[in-house]
Amino acid sequence: MNRLTTLYQITLELKEVLDNSSEYKQRESLISRVNTLIEQRGKEMEQIVPPFSDEENRMGKAIVALHQPIETLMHQLFNELKSEMRQVKKQKKSNRQYKNPYAQMQSIDGMFLDRKK
Repeated sequence: MNRLTTLYQITLELKEVLDNSSEYKQRESLISRVNTLIEQRGKEMEQIVPPFSDEENRMGKAIVALHQPIETLMHQLFNELKSEMRQVKKQKKSNRQYKNPYAQMQSIDGMFLDRKK
């Protein structure tokens, strides 16, 4: 049996999970699943040592070919998370300003001091 078979299967599963990321209702479950698969993949990669047979070389090339789409999908997921975090932060700030519009105002002895930020 090929030593790279489990690594190839884990890589395929990781790509499928990232391809079907819209099916996950909770982002946390998607991220935890991706992290688990990446850890498993890393452990498998540590156990691989040369020399390689012709079949293993072909499978290795297939794994490397799968790496680029996986990396692209992970960057896309990361950018989506960053934009959502920015949006939540902006919404929190606007809610705070709506609740207390004079919180950022600095006054000295009853005098209003307009300070631009």
